Amino acid sequence: MKLYFTRHGKTQWNQEKRFQGMMGDSPLLAESFQAIETLGETLKDIPFEKIYSSSARRAYLTAEGIKSRLTHPVEIIRTDDLRELGLGSLEGQLVDAMHEKYGTNMDNLRRRLDLYDPAPFGGETVEQMLKRTTGLVHQAVAEAQEGPLLFVGHGASLTAAIQALTGKPIAELRAMGGLYNNSLTILEADESTEPYKLLQWNEIDFLDKLNQNPDAIL
Repeated sequence: MKLYFTRHGKTQWNQEKRFQGMMGDSPLLAESFQAIETLGETLKDIPFEKIYSSSARRAYLTAEGIKSRLTHPVEIIRTDDLRELGLGSLEGQLVDAMHEKYGTNMDNLRRRLDLYDPAPFGGETVEQMLKRTTGLVHQAVAEAQEGPLLFVGHGASLTAAIQALTGKPIAELRAMGGLYNNSLTILEADESTEPYKLLQWNEIDFLDKLNQNPDAIL
């Protein structure tokens, strides 16, 4: 069964380089809707069984935009389990300012999740996030008839979950970098067992004509 993953469209806070996290949810940029439409056109002939979306507005609007372009539109299931990694008091703050304040811990958030400590700002642990995100994917695969399935979520949580589903340890979940907005990643799942096979990672070639500037800010 093929599983498709995409990150939501670029938002105002992405552009301003602010952390969004689980509860922060700034509006999609006007130009993001064109990118979402282009992604939808790329996926339009894939016979998705279901679409699973984070309950955050930026993700759900992205899912709706993709659905509107599908030849065979299907149900969108909104779930808190696909929300972004909870960042506590970092949410809404400028990334550069938080790097100055927390230093190495912010570098670990981007590169070495095994060393990342969310306690200073009341954030969610990586283990907690992985439990809910990968758990949702496992459940969706177990309940599906034949698939394929589409998951619409966020940069940090989807990056980590996808890599975890391929069998990587926490120390290596950011080794391939973070997901771009409206990128496309595909896994092959064998029922609900891991590891899943990575078929395509972070593809954005279909957005080239839009002159998109890739941005992997959380």
